[in-house]
Amino acid sequence: MENNFASNLKHLRIQSGMTQDELARKLEKDYSTIGKWELGQRSPIMIDVIKIAELFQVSLETLIGGSVIFDNAEVINIETNTTRIPILGRIPAGMPFEAIEDTYTVDYEEIPKEWLIGGKEYFALRLDGDSMEPEYHDKDVVIFQKASDCESGQDCCIKINGFDATFKRIKKQDNGIMIIPLNENNSTGFSSKFYTNEDIANMPIEIIGIVKQIRRNAK
Repeated sequence: MENNFASNLKHLRIQSGMTQDELARKLEKDYSTIGKWELGQRSPIMIDVIKIAELFQVSLETLIGGSVIFDNAEVINIETNTTRIPILGRIPAGMPFEAIEDTYTVDYEEIPKEWLIGGKEYFALRLDGDSMEPEYHDKDVVIFQKASDCESGQDCCIKINGFDATFKRIKKQDNGIMIIPLNENNSTGFSSKFYTNEDIANMPIEIIGIVKQIRRNAK
């Protein structure tokens, strides 16, 4: 079966507003099976492919061998030339983005379709707290470009093993990185933390996104 099946299935499911769990129930499969199909780790038998094609009203040829994704976007608003990305309520450590988006999506934001050129991907977080005041406010929606590295001084979403993701400024040093809350002072209780290169490798500490845009007073 062509590799396009995995990406087509995920696209069609998300476009229909369906979670992996909901699709699994419709197909009488386990939740984990849908995840493996979408990751290309396992292929369905033909009877399941037929059910999927009928469910999403696409031809078998398109589902298996074509591509239903337009310009790498998941949901396109033709009139405004935008695409929709998930606003995540949480990013638990150790979970792949596919599972996070299904479980922790609380809303959606539209971004310009042109941002996707070159295969770039985005997600958004609604901030909870004031550790990044005054530049970022509680309840702001911050849009991140997915990335595994950043420049020193950039504001990033970071996953630290054993904890939820955090949003801080990164200062790189030869022997490690400093994770800095902008609202750092004795009265707030927020303080910078330094992690050595060994900490980064062993915990691990992962950069997963760099700030692209802040949206204030978002719904």
